[in-house]
Amino acid sequence: MMTEVYDPRCIANLMLDESERIGQHLTNLALQKLLYFAHAIFLIEQGRPLVSGYFEAWEYGPVNPAAYQAFKRAGAEPIGFRADRQNVVRGTREPIAPPTEPEIIRHISRIVQSYGRMTPGRLVDISHAKGAPWHFVVDKGRTSLAFGMRIPDEVIRERFKHHKVSVGSCRSVGEPREDTPFA
Repeated sequence: MMTEVYDPRCIANLMLDESERIGQHLTNLALQKLLYFAHAIFLIEQGRPLVSGYFEAWEYGPVNPAAYQAFKRAGAEPIGFRADRQNVVRGTREPIAPPTEPEIIRHISRIVQSYGRMTPGRLVDISHAKGAPWHFVVDKGRTSLAFGMRIPDEVIRERFKHHKVSVGSCRSVGEPREDTPFA
């Protein structure tokens, strides 16, 4: 059993590879929701975080700022590149090594297979479910201090069960183009 917590860009790259394998291209907005679902489900099932850093409550749902920065140049278009990292010693950009653990690869494949074909609007609706982590943090921010609108792993553990998918209902937010932090 691995105990590594992964760079969110590494997991996002793996998600992009898997989504392309099944013929589904992802926007940054959709990728952010898939990354959040992958992290949350892994956190609940394995009892440990999947990715490093944190998620914030942005207008259209949870966002990992590091992953967002890596893919923001795609805007609202499908992502056609992979995140890389700066080698500060050499001053060069280098690929981020993908995870090799079968457990992680299977988990990401399952998430992309389950959620990757949903529209960004549908993913936003799921992430906005009443009582779920994003809703809880945003609601708390309206009534008390919520530091940076971060969604702590403890809140994800306690409240992820509130995500519900209502089949056949209309999307409440339509199809958003790109996510932004709350002003």
